[in-house]
Amino acid sequence: MFTKKNKVLFIIHDVYQDDNLLPLGPAYLAAVLHEKGAQVESYCMDIFHYTNEELAKHLDENEYDLIGVGFMAARFEETVRELCETINAHKKNAWFVLGGSGPSPIPEYLLKETKADIIAIGEFEKGIIKLLDAKINNKPLNEIKGIAYTENGEPIVNERDAPISNIDEIPFPLWEIFPMEKYVNSIKFFKQDPGEKTFVFLSSRGCINRCNFCYRLERGIRVRSLQNIIEELKILYERYGVTCYYFLDELFVLSKSRLREFEKALKEANLKIKFSCNARVDLIDEELIEILKRCGCTFINFGFESSDDEVLRIMDKNTTVKKNINALEVVKKVGGVGMGLNFIWNNFGDTAETLRNNANFIMKYNTYDQCRTIRPVTPYPGSPLYYTLIKQGKLGGADDFFKKFKNSDLIFINNMSIPDEQAYKLLLEVNTDLVIDHYKHTSGNMEEAKKIIKDFTALYAGEIDNFRGARHLDKNG
Repeated sequence: MFTKKNKVLFIIHDVYQDDNLLPLGPAYLAAVLHEKGAQVESYCMDIFHYTNEELAKHLDENEYDLIGVGFMAARFEETVRELCETINAHKKNAWFVLGGSGPSPIPEYLLKETKADIIAIGEFEKGIIKLLDAKINNKPLNEIKGIAYTENGEPIVNERDAPISNIDEIPFPLWEIFPMEKYVNSIKFFKQDPGEKTFVFLSSRGCINRCNFCYRLERGIRVRSLQNIIEELKILYERYGVTCYYFLDELFVLSKSRLREFEKALKEANLKIKFSCNARVDLIDEELIEILKRCGCTFINFGFESSDDEVLRIMDKNTTVKKNINALEVVKKVGGVGMGLNFIWNNFGDTAETLRNNANFIMKYNTYDQCRTIRPVTPYPGSPLYYTLIKQGKLGGADDFFKKFKNSDLIFINNMSIPDEQAYKLLLEVNTDLVIDHYKHTSGNMEEAKKIIKDFTALYAGEIDNFRGARHLDKNG
């Protein structure tokens, strides 16, 4: 369909840290383009910390049909806005395409602000083929689903495309265009042995739930076949030596029967892996945790979010404190599996008491694999909370969001009856307790703990806004 003359570049923007995950979105899009014959390249500003000036030079020296950038909303003002200016100034005849969870819910705003040629909305494995075909063959854009563009100065948003129902049809990520040796040695894994290599993996797309603070590209959940999963795991081991995985599925644990089949498939393929995964509490019992352990699971991330049933109800979490406690107690009883206890605060219904209870909850059940702290909820564009706040008149839309957003550890809009000053005082108190508790149970490095607390103090006082969170600074994980 395409030839090597048809060139596409995916730019991976910098996140200003050295522990980087390979961006699977661009890697999947690159794979479908490569399968159709196009020449695809990556430009990894995250790994190599290239400057915008270096990018400009690269664009000046090369010709592309499409230039793609994906991002999350939290990175727009910090990084992406200026990056867009550089791309527009040096793209020549290429179409500049923005995609991912940041642009998808607010395409009109980002067309105006970035001057991008195309906004990709939702999953785009089908759309990217049609878009490149339209570019090189001068075809109309109005027939391509899942895109927004500008025509005669006005934004046009086409009908969304249906998600790919059989995701086995999507080729494996095009790893070879990325600096894989850098990526597989970039991130530290829980209980990783010296010399082991770690990578990211998706065995499904989507989630069964719709929490009020969450935004995802598509509704519902779709899973890959176990045969397809095992095939990719084998390639990653044989080609890159990967044995440790961050399963990035929003919901990896779906049923005991699927986990039993996964265990059997791993055994038949003679694959021994270690992995972390995300899970809801609904299915957790001793048998399930034992199966996960035998499969190689060393860490489970739980989105508990609150220790208060009313707050859980308001945020549409569809669980209870009782179920949360049961899951924690089961995992601790079985042993050998670490836990990520994720809590947020400042949702509707939250109080000083719910914050303190959240902290006590963490300290009671913590396995100390990561430094856990509590952050305020952020109503990212596309989430139900974002639209609720607009309806209430507390948020003016995308432009207002980006003017207000500075850091996900700061209170974006106060949804409580507690004044901001008092709320930050409470946050500093509980996060100080959590950080000290963590280091007492791990390295005992109180100097490192003091550094994190100092950063929290400066952040809450408005003195800094580039704090990356306690887990990023914690050398234990």
